[in-house]
Amino acid sequence: MAPALEAGVEHRITTSMLSLIRHRGPDEAGYYLDDGFALGAVRLAIVDLTSGAQPMADSTERHWICFNGELYNHVELRQELRALGRTFRTRSDTEVVLQAWVQWGHRCLTRFNGAFAFAIRDTLTGDLHLARDRYGKRPLFYVDRPGEFLFASEMKAFQAFPGFRFEFNPRELASIFSVWTPLPDRTPFKGIRQLPPGHVLTLRGERRLLDAYDEFRLDVTPFTGSTAEAEHLVHETLRRSVELRLRGDVEVGVYLSGGLDSSVVTRLAAELSTHELRTFSVAFEERDFDESGSQSEVAKYFGTRHTSIVISSADIVDNLPAAVRHAEVPAFRAAFVPMYLLSRQVRDSGVKTVLSGEGADEAFLGYSIFRETLLRASWNELPEEERSDRIARLHPELAHFGPAHRSHLTGLFGNFATERLPGLFSHELRYQNGRFAARLFQDASDPFADLVALVRDTSGYTALSPIQKAQWLEFRTLLTGYLLSTQGERMSLAHGVENRCPFLDPAVVRVAASVNPRFNDGFEEKTILKRAFHGELPESVVARRKQPYRAPGSAVFKGHRPDYLELVLSRAEVAKIDGINPVFAERLVSKVMSTSVAEVSTKEDQAFMLLLTTALLNQQFVANQEAYMGAPSDAVLKLTTTVDRRRSALTTGGTR
Repeated sequence: MAPALEAGVEHRITTSMLSLIRHRGPDEAGYYLDDGFALGAVRLAIVDLTSGAQPMADSTERHWICFNGELYNHVELRQELRALGRTFRTRSDTEVVLQAWVQWGHRCLTRFNGAFAFAIRDTLTGDLHLARDRYGKRPLFYVDRPGEFLFASEMKAFQAFPGFRFEFNPRELASIFSVWTPLPDRTPFKGIRQLPPGHVLTLRGERRLLDAYDEFRLDVTPFTGSTAEAEHLVHETLRRSVELRLRGDVEVGVYLSGGLDSSVVTRLAAELSTHELRTFSVAFEERDFDESGSQSEVAKYFGTRHTSIVISSADIVDNLPAAVRHAEVPAFRAAFVPMYLLSRQVRDSGVKTVLSGEGADEAFLGYSIFRETLLRASWNELPEEERSDRIARLHPELAHFGPAHRSHLTGLFGNFATERLPGLFSHELRYQNGRFAARLFQDASDPFADLVALVRDTSGYTALSPIQKAQWLEFRTLLTGYLLSTQGERMSLAHGVENRCPFLDPAVVRVAASVNPRFNDGFEEKTILKRAFHGELPESVVARRKQPYRAPGSAVFKGHRPDYLELVLSRAEVAKIDGINPVFAERLVSKVMSTSVAEVSTKEDQAFMLLLTTALLNQQFVANQEAYMGAPSDAVLKLTTTVDRRRSALTTGGTR
């Protein structure tokens, strides 16, 4: 929304903004103009390939929608809406969202099972409604300035808006460096906010009404049935979730890591898919990160048509800048770059929808941080020999958790056996690495203050158990802000590939929360999930300890020195980043680049990657903004719908 402009200017601005995010929807594009208001969309056609063009209006043309994502239960909702007298002109899930909104208003959001962000314009009242799914699987950013309101799925679209300039917010950068991800409503840039997951924002004149339609809760009614009943419930709830996510008019593949979660998804998809299932994996030249053996075993076990790409350090170095531009936020590791390359391979293979195992570790307590939390919470009650034994079981895959470091770790865990940061007990050890990275900023006195305030103000948080608090933090920070975004959605849609997450079906999350207290004690990872699929997976997958997906970090630059490395090697370049302490940055970079891989600690590696990716963002978004102001528009867009209500003009059609 902006002051009224001439029709040609509005067209040029809108199409230029859309062209900057055309990778998200390469199949078609369209826009709607109405006296200072513009609504535009680029579409990735998954459901109803021929008649789901956007923006889309209801039959009265009072309500207009742009919808990004998928509504998995659109078939059931369509039936319910038809029974209430509503009629449909398409088979698309976009129309179901619009009709549900017209029928039920904001209340429709609690009925939705999907991954989405959407905007609905009410031409009668002038209201604009923005909504985002409950787990933040699809992004939605906005800029609210006097006389102007901008919104988009990716911040880079704002580069095409006249007068908008990107500036870092040093306070938010320090928070990101500390927590590893933006907080749910934040970004690294001044004046740009995110719509938090599970929220709807209404613009009504000058008023802004932000409401939570879904309060993320883990304190559900505990499961009281038998073990066999729990196993059946978990199995069938996941089966239904995969079944819903196989819906569409295109082929659906699976990201196969070789671990338990993706193997469960592969097993169910192989059973339910109507076509030969295709699976896709990342392998690494470096053995410490490679899981190709397990991936091949699972693919062979289920008879999938498998594709694997082998990633080298040079691949990560060469593609880091492009991946960072799509991520739009600093990253504490380079693991998102291989996913960027994998999604390109998937799209080149003719597949544009995949299932993945994201969310399983958060829902079913698969991460070591849950075991760490239990250990620290019970530390003072444990015998000394049991403390040492449990430390040894935490991270068998990490060298710095080996016997040589046991004495140091025992002292460290003892020092963190009581809470220091209010509400953040479970993550305090992790955040020590963040404290180190925050030293890169000249003024970062309390980088955790906003996170402490977030949990303090969250209803019901203080009543959660230590494990549930750890889960809440994982769901609301690293999952939403990094795994589903930087490493997930942003890398897949960089190449027009949609990623669907069966473990993040609301029913699956509720079931997991209800059975965890009885069947997952935190020290044996995902017990009930393994029992639910016993006999249906390769035994090696079930017996194998979790191997977190990892990729080489700062070590990739030991043998490769790209030109962009000068952004952090040069003190003058680092000094251009607002808020950065160039002296500390210089010492950090010198240490990482001049010593062996073994001498670089985890916290130093993470701080280096955060600094480098921030320097790349500074170059791409802050320092060179003019390069994007004249972004091409119509030439790169397949405009299938253009509406200008001032001229009462409507055209549809064109190449899809």
